[in-house]
Formats: sequence, structure tokens, C-alpha cells
Amino acid sequence: MSYKSDIEIAREAKKRPIQEIGDKLGIPTEHLLPYGHDKAKVSQDFINSVQSEEDGKLILVTAINPTPAGEGKTTTTVGLGDGLNRIGKNAMVCIREASLGPNFGMKGGAAGGGYAQVVPMEEMNLHFTGDFHAITSAHSLLSAMIDNHIYWGNELEIDERRVAWRRVVDMNDRALRDIVCSLGGVANGFPRQTGYDITVASEVMAILCLANDLQDLQKRLGDIIVAYTRERKAIYCRDIGADGAMTVLLKDAMQPNLVQTLENNPAFVHGGPFANIAHGCNSVIATKTALKLADYVVTEAGFGADLGAEKFMNIKCRKAGLAPSVVVLVATVRAMKMNGGVAKADLGAENVEAVEAGCDNLGRHIENLKSFGVPVVVAINHFVNDTDAEVAAVKDYVDGHGAEAIVSRHWELGSEGSADLATRVAEIADADVAAFAPIYPDDMPLFEKIETIAKRIYRADEVLADAKVRNQLRDWEEAGYGDLPVCMAKTQYSFSTDPSLRGAPTGHSVPVREVRLSAGAGFIVVVCGDIMTMPGLPRKPAALSIGLNAEGEIEGLF
Repeated sequence: MSYKSDIEIAREAKKRPIQEIGDKLGIPTEHLLPYGHDKAKVSQDFINSVQSEEDGKLILVTAINPTPAGEGKTTTTVGLGDGLNRIGKNAMVCIREASLGPNFGMKGGAAGGGYAQVVPMEEMNLHFTGDFHAITSAHSLLSAMIDNHIYWGNELEIDERRVAWRRVVDMNDRALRDIVCSLGGVANGFPRQTGYDITVASEVMAILCLANDLQDLQKRLGDIIVAYTRERKAIYCRDIGADGAMTVLLKDAMQPNLVQTLENNPAFVHGGPFANIAHGCNSVIATKTALKLADYVVTEAGFGADLGAEKFMNIKCRKAGLAPSVVVLVATVRAMKMNGGVAKADLGAENVEAVEAGCDNLGRHIENLKSFGVPVVVAINHFVNDTDAEVAAVKDYVDGHGAEAIVSRHWELGSEGSADLATRVAEIADADVAAFAPIYPDDMPLFEKIETIAKRIYRADEVLADAKVRNQLRDWEEAGYGDLPVCMAKTQYSFSTDPSLRGAPTGHSVPVREVRLSAGAGFIVVVCGDIMTMPGLPRKPAALSIGLNAEGEIEGLF
């Protein structure tokens, strides 16, 4: 049996004018800034006006480690939001915006799939409302002003060898990872080595997603450390004088984007920090605003729970004063079989033994999430060729780990297929049984924070870091940054730093390659293993299949 592609389903959506979607949330038309007929930004004045309202329940959707078999975390997030509305709840969805790099690379878009999508899908996965372009521009302005300051006399005495601020572009381009700039003679400045990260790894992206308002945004931008002098004195963005102009460029990007699901339920899509490099959650301002407008807010954290959920709990919730009422952990029978050793080409055949063998990864995530004091529900994102025996094997395994698993068919049936999951999630959220707490305190030494995550979440035996890394952490502690959380940058495919090591490995080590201080965002980035802050394209990138058809419609996005 053939099924429609995501883009075909999205194109058939019966969208409602965005003013009607805003009306569901009580947002007056004058506080919606439309981008066409089906998307709009919500004004800061309106956001300010609802701050005294009571908060709804926050529901986090996360997943097992991703496999080529697919898990469907965003699809489940959207499906659960639609399911909650179907059973009579006032619910909305908060997800991240899509980066162009993965869209044209291998991962694809970030709008959900099947009959659990947010629309307009094409615009969301491309330029959308221009937020990422604004972030790239603000980041690039600071880059230009640093080199310009050095060119015109270097009054701050920046050591060109110690410029910490790299450049960004929202595309996977491995050729830009390490470059030499300012070649060509006196008129072009002083040659130095630098490099590019992808925009979603930019500290500006992280700052926008953690800032509460424009004043907080400018302060955080000013706190960015861009370089050091020969005496190792930090030079800040505000010393360069770029924070005001950067805030101007980001003024509109700070406002959350309102769109709708295929079933015309409201969704905020705002911000997009990478989860294997940055903190992997949508913006604080969108989440906090949604909690004032809806009784249930369903949000997601990127990649597996060892990355996105850990950072959601230890960084976003800590910084924003948020606390989830329940966590939904997404898994698929297909992924269990892959973790159990089945090749992708053989996933269609029933294999209960492989399902059982592959459940260790799921079990590890359940245990980790429970350690934050939050109840866990496993959502089995149903594929049409899953068998009853395979589903039963997953349910039995989850029961043995003190949680419950519920099959959800939102991809195929929309909210009709997710109603059971929504009913149980709402019951748990309403029971107020969560006792959320991060897994390490603010005053723990930075290296111990890294060890805590490595040992408690990854189940590593040790963290490997040379004297340079350890001394750098101690220097930052002495400079007053010791209370910051740590943001682990590692592969998303494994609990370890080896992407080929699936399941629930133990006895491994976590090698720390370098550490970066994101003083404006308010965390320490810990780069582990071979992870790159500028991804590359695969041998056959998705861009090869993307184009316009004879009717001028976009084809190939997924």
C-alpha cells in the first residue's frame, strides 16, 4: 500500500487564516504581525500583557537515540498536541525552526510528518519568517566589527591569535570549518586563522532562545566574549560596541512565530539551537508565553534524551524557572530492531527477539529521565508494519522499568490515533506527581558537572581531558563563571562518543577535545569526541532531490 509523502499531505491542508488561530489563544488581531495568511509573529506588548496569567502544564517530548529506522519525535509532539485538543483540552505545541543545513543534507525538516504536521511545511523548512537570517546577520555583524576594530588601530589591544569569535552560515559546508581570512595585502586587514560554524551552533542563536525580552537579549549579547588580549584579559561584545546594532537586527526575530497544525490547532515555532552542539530547545519566550495561553504545552528537545532532554532539564529549565509535569519518550519498534542488530533492509520482517535485544537503549533513557524526578510515558510511534507481538515486547519491557508504553498512530490517523496517549499524558500531568530537579547544583565545580553527566547519563567510566582543558575550566571558575551549567557537544547516535556504539554501552570513556565559554548564553560548551560544530553534506545530500515541479510547486522536502 502506498502512502502520501509529507509534502503532499501538507499541501492538501485546509489551513485557517492565522487570525482565527490566534483567536483560539485569545490573541487579538492587532497583536499578530502577519507573514502572509498562515503565519504571524506575536507582539511583545501582548506577551507582556499575559505575564500575570497562571501557567499551564509543561509536557516534554524526547526520544531514544536516533537510528536510520526513524523515531518521529517532532511528529509525536505535534500528534500529542492535536490529541490533547481532540479530547477537549486547551493545548498548543512549541517546537524549533528548521535549519537549512539538515534540510538539504540528510536529516530533513522539522515540521513533523504524516498527518501530524505543522503548516505551512514548505515555508517552515526554508526561509520561514527570516529569523535564522537575522541571527546569521547579527553574528556576522559582530565578526565584521571585530576585524574592523583590529584594522583601525586595535585600541582594545586584541591579540589576533586569541580571537574566539568564529563566523557562521546556515548550511552544511565542511570546507569552511578552518580557514585563513584577511589575505590579499594591507587593505584587507591582518591575516589570521578562523573558521565557520553552522548558524544553529551560534551563541547568538542560544542567546535568542534563552533571553526573556529585548533588554535581556542586549545584555546577553554584550556579555559575549569575543577575544582576549596578550595578557589574557577578556574582550566583550559590548567593548566592540556591537550589542546595540545586533539587538536591532534581532528585534523582530525575538517575537515567537504562530502557525497551525494540520488540524488547525495553534503552534509556536521559534528558535533552533542544535541539540548535539547547543542546547536543542525552542525559545524560552515562546514556551513561557504558551504556558500563559494554554492549559497544556507540548514541547520537544532535540535528538535523544541523553542530549536534548538532559540540556532541557539542566540548562533551559534551570535558566528559565520551568518544570515539566511529564516526559514522553518516543520509540519505534523499527528502532528497537536496529538496536537489536537488524539491518535497515530487513526491518519489515517480524523479529521479536531483536526487539527485545534492542530495548536496552530505551531502558537507559527511562532510568535517566526518572532521575530528574519526572514521570515518564513511552510513546510507541506506530509504523504500519509493526506486529502485535513486537509491540507487546516493547510494552512488557517498559512495564518492567516502572513506566508505561502507549501505542500512538498519529502519523497515519492524526489526533484520532493519538487520543489514548493524550488521555494518559493529561492524567499524569494533572496528578502533579512530578518533583523536578536538575541532576547537579550550580555550585558544583565545572569538571565535576561534566563528570556527573558522563557517568550518570552516558554511564561512562571516566572523562578524559588534558591539562589545558582542566586549567581553562579552573580559570573560568576564578573569573566567576563556575556556576554555569555545561552544554555537552557530542554525537547524537550513541550514549558514548562513538556513533557506531548503539544500545546501552558501559565501560567507555568520554574524551573532551575542547571547552568554549558562552558567557552570553550562560553555559560552557564541552566538545567531545569527533563532533563537528560545522556539519558536512553526505555523499548524496537531500538537495539532489529538491526542486520545482511543472506547476511551480516544491518537491523533495521531507
